[in-house]
Amino acid sequence: MNENLWKKTPFLSLRWILLAAYALAGIIPLLLLASTMLHSVQDYFVEERKKELLSQANVISGQLTSSGFLFNEENRGDMEEIILETSQNEGYRVLILDSSYVVVYDTGYEDIGKTYLLPEVVQAMDDKDTAKEQDSGVVYAAASVMGLSNQRSGVVLIVDGMKNVQDIIGDIGREAYLLLACIVVLLFIIMVVVSKVFTEPVKNLIGIIKEMSEGHFERRAKVEQRMHTELVDLALACNQMADQLEKVESTRQQFVSNVSHELKTPLSSVKVLSESILLMEDVPKEMYVEFLHDINSEVDRMTAIINDLLTLVKLDQKEIPLNFKEIDLNQLMAGINKRLQPLADAKGVSLEADYLKEITADADEMKLSLAISNLVDNAIKYTPEGGTVKVTLNADHQNVFITVADTGIGIPEQEVSRIFERFYRVDKTRDRETGGTGLGLSITHATIMMHKGSIKVNSKEEEGTTILVRIPLKQQPAAQA
Repeated sequence: MNENLWKKTPFLSLRWILLAAYALAGIIPLLLLASTMLHSVQDYFVEERKKELLSQANVISGQLTSSGFLFNEENRGDMEEIILETSQNEGYRVLILDSSYVVVYDTGYEDIGKTYLLPEVVQAMDDKDTAKEQDSGVVYAAASVMGLSNQRSGVVLIVDGMKNVQDIIGDIGREAYLLLACIVVLLFIIMVVVSKVFTEPVKNLIGIIKEMSEGHFERRAKVEQRMHTELVDLALACNQMADQLEKVESTRQQFVSNVSHELKTPLSSVKVLSESILLMEDVPKEMYVEFLHDINSEVDRMTAIINDLLTLVKLDQKEIPLNFKEIDLNQLMAGINKRLQPLADAKGVSLEADYLKEITADADEMKLSLAISNLVDNAIKYTPEGGTVKVTLNADHQNVFITVADTGIGIPEQEVSRIFERFYRVDKTRDRETGGTGLGLSITHATIMMHKGSIKVNSKEEEGTTILVRIPLKQQPAAQA
């Protein structure tokens, strides 16, 4: 089916689906209720009519008994006129049968002389006066006629086509269905209003989501918080998603800008150095060597940045599997301190270690060592001469705690939450002094997260920074997959 036709077909839209669902949910019970009520009313009138006809049959039976209708043919004329008048007034047919089930009188003059062996007639002859509705809707009411010596000498059979009842039921049905039609119209109007109330916000959300998919991350859904509904929750979730997308897009743009800047700097240096060599004549060999060393340093810097970027991408995409095994953290921390001690000595910084207990934990030794080394290395770089960097190792029954505390320059409070962003530096003027690619803390953060841990930072300017790393002692099997 053509996509535009699909979108334009109203019966396929959410609103019309809701309307159809509401209509079925509302009309079907009403039809069932109306049908049930009509059947109940009809059954009631039929039962009342059966009682009435049986009563009439007994009255006629009494008259026949007192007049000796079946034994005295001379008195039949008067009695027949009375029965005929009653039959015409009441709208039913009366048949009188003798003890042989032969019709001796019929107000319809059709079946005189015929034998009627109807169940109702037989039951009446057995002294069981009865009235029953037939499958055709006709009611038979039969009552026995007493003769001489209190013997049953015949039966009075009243046949009623129930026309009066059918007329009454028809009138009631027409009024009921007219009322039902009015209710359906009213229900449809209510459903249109309700569907509009429910589907309009959804349509607005769909429009906003489509705009966001086209890059308009600033769009937000209007939230009506007068009452708490699922639509309000949906709108809030949509806005939260938009906030995250806008943040991701902003981070992406900033990241691209930072990468461009970080790579442009060494490339610019290489270009300047190479052009300087090309433009100069009779350059001494020593200057060639010096310039080539500088070019080599800038190339190494670009290589380090690219390698760190590739590492971060692989960590983000979980392409680098962690090799968890039980390791001695005391030994790992001692190795880190030993490796970084020369850097601390060169800066005149005191590097201290405090291992409060012997600890073993499940971890990827190489990656955890790199992450903690980045923290200690960073602390040494940003601690002035005469300062102290202290590394503490501790644990409880569930987690390992590694603390790196320095007495360095500290971090402004508003910058603390951003130090793990890629290429982010608190003091941009110190790039050349401290070196590095600006990605070390991002790699550290990603590594700790892959260990199912956490990392927290407390810092004050000119007072120092404390970074607390927590990782579980034991890794769950899912983390080792």
